[in-house]
Amino acid sequence: MRQLAARLRRLPPSCGPVRLVAVDGHAGSGKSTFAGRLAEALGGAPVLHLDDLATHDELFAWTGRLLAQVIEPLGGGETAHYAPYDWRDRRFGPPRPLPPAPVVLVEGVGAGRRALRPHLACLLWMELPAEEAWARGRSRDGEDQREFWDGWVEAEARHFTEDPSRPYAHGLVRQLPLGYEVLPGPGGTH
Repeated sequence: MRQLAARLRRLPPSCGPVRLVAVDGHAGSGKSTFAGRLAEALGGAPVLHLDDLATHDELFAWTGRLLAQVIEPLGGGETAHYAPYDWRDRRFGPPRPLPPAPVVLVEGVGAGRRALRPHLACLLWMELPAEEAWARGRSRDGEDQREFWDGWVEAEARHFTEDPSRPYAHGLVRQLPLGYEVLPGPGGTH
């Protein structure tokens, strides 16, 4: 993890002064856990969870919010402010700051989408087959989220068919019994 963190720090900035690093993959593939550990290895890098920008009605229609609330301010070297969505209350909460740190991680399904790739210093893909990731996610979220998952699987499959991320990934991240392995991705390495 320390080697990956050092490599990411050496990349040229991609969004103003920020090296924006996306962690993408199927729901349940371990993106949040990996991003948290990578953030630690980077000395506490900020992490934006795309679940904070998506909504029940807009599972993948958050690009405009991300560009306006996060990418534009960071690109100008300013602190971004985004309003996280509350999945229980079904509304956006008060804005949270996201500073223009040397490395900022964006994790979530679709983090490597076409509209964001020009702003990314690096795209990492969690290398876990969809069915296995979805089974992990369903198990994690429990029976009360069964109906949500039924709709999610269809929406995610449609998203990646229309706007795939994996072919553009610089690194493929595989979870090991202890830690992670990052392999060169189809999009080339940095």
